[in-house]
Amino acid sequence: MAAYLMDFAIVTVLIVGITALMGVITNGIGENIFGRNKRTEFTDQASKFVNGWKEVGGRK
Repeated sequence: MAAYLMDFAIVTVLIVGITALMGVITNGIGENIFGRNKRTEFTDQASKFVNGWKEVGGRK
C-alpha cells in the first residue's frame, strides 16, 4: 500500500509540474513570437502616466 501511495504521489507531482511548465513555456514562446514590439506596452504606459508626479515621502 505504501508503494502505491508513493507511486501515486510521484505521478501527481509529475503531472502538476509538467502542466505548470507547459504553461510557462507556451507563454514565453507566445510573447517572443507574437509580442515583438509590445513587450513593454504596459510599463511604457505606466511611465507616461506618472511622468511629472512629485516624489513624496522618504529621504533623499
